[in-house]
Amino acid sequence: MPEPSSPIKTEKPAAQHYKQKQFTPEELLAFIRTSLEDAKAIEPCEIDLKGKSSIADYLVIASGSSQRHVASMADTLVKRIKENGFGLARAEGMAQADWVLIDAGDIIVHLFRPEVRDFYALEKMWSANLENNTDEG
Repeated sequence: MPEPSSPIKTEKPAAQHYKQKQFTPEELLAFIRTSLEDAKAIEPCEIDLKGKSSIADYLVIASGSSQRHVASMADTLVKRIKENGFGLARAEGMAQADWVLIDAGDIIVHLFRPEVRDFYALEKMWSANLENNTDEG
């Protein structure tokens, strides 16, 4: 009777290939900034939320010239984040592409058509919210 082989390993060797590198939020922010610049984003804006909100460390807001431009920027950014080892980013709003929200973990990216961005005025809302939080503390 043959002897039993060595015990079965519980960790799959291939799983090591899926481990992500650890990046700081600032490294991811720089990567997103460069990607949006390459995509010709209009008026990108970064809002530092560290210590002020639990949803993310940074909020990035930018515009595209059309629905097609917004969708293209969002699709490219999501793919580049994954391809460069920053993890998985999820996008919402791609069907209409008037306002696409990308959750990249430590950073939330909002991509708008200009008139939609003006209507929602997230920069003003967050600026007011952050000012109110610092006045209380």
